Amino acid sequence: MVKKLYRSRIDRKIFGVCGGIAEYCGVDAVIIRLIFLFLTICAGCGVLAYLISWIVIPEQPAGYIDYK
Repeated sequence: MVKKLYRSRIDRKIFGVCGGIAEYCGVDAVIIRLIFLFLTICAGCGVLAYLISWIVIPEQPAGYIDYK
């Protein structure tokens, strides 16, 4: 089965980008959120990367079941 990257409908704080990336990578969403925070504080590109991800990554379809 092919893994697909979606924005999460369940694990979301703002738009579900970090939750979706965490599900895809198999890590905790807090780690991805900390990476975006680090990018925002140090390089200033975290917010831009998050907004681009929000636009590019499709939302998880209704009724989607992730078979791991």
